Amino acid sequence: NSNVENLPPHVLRLVYKEVSALAADPPEGIKIYPSEEDITELHTAIEGPEGTPFAGGVFRMRLVLGKDFPAVPPKGYFLTKIFHPNVGHKGEICVNVLKRDWKAELGLRHVLLTIKCLLIHPNPESALNEEAGRLLLEDYAEYESRARLLTEIHAMGGPGGTSGAPQDPNDGPQPKKHAGDPMKRAGPSAGAVPAALGNGANGASTTTSSNSSTNNVAGKKKADKKRALRRL
Repeated sequence: NSNVENLPPHVLRLVYKEVSALAADPPEGIKIYPSEEDITELHTAIEGPEGTPFAGGVFRMRLVLGKDFPAVPPKGYFLTKIFHPNVGHKGEICVNVLKRDWKAELGLRHVLLTIKCLLIHPNPESALNEEAGRLLLEDYAEYESRARLLTEIHAMGGPGGTSGAPQDPNDGPQPKKHAGDPMKRAGPSAGAVPAALGNGANGASTTTSSNSSTNNVAGKKKADKKRALRRL
């Protein structure tokens, strides 16, 4: 739920100013998508850092400012699925800057940079995803493999993926058009026939057949006229 009505005007002005500055000059590898309707929910997209299992992916995330912000830190959620020790199954993020290390003067830029750094240096000691935390400590190769697989599936914009780039409404199956038109339904070979009628073999044969039929009718009329004249 929006907290715009719950925040004091001076806090809203500070948030608006900071979000505008972030949008104009975002941290490297992070894109900001501010909402004019609800300044208390900030959507972002973080590029997976090079040298990590998340490289090449774009991870959508949102920060939610509560009614007690900035006294209380914002809450962060990954919207893109990710295999990471400090990200829960519902996308919730566990990082100290959003908990005990929070200070009102830190600001949203610091929060975003800290979350990006979390992709480089996970903290298995405060794991929300226990399996990811265990693999990170006991079998890094398996952890890296799992993390990279989910990155490829969900963060790279492939089939079923949910990358940070907005989805093209034209992507995916399209409604069938001209379903009742046999020329459309028959495919390219049938569709090419009308074009061929103007010239070429099909056009010539059709034209010859038409001319022959016309000549036969005219000849029959002349013969009938001659027979009528003989009777007179």
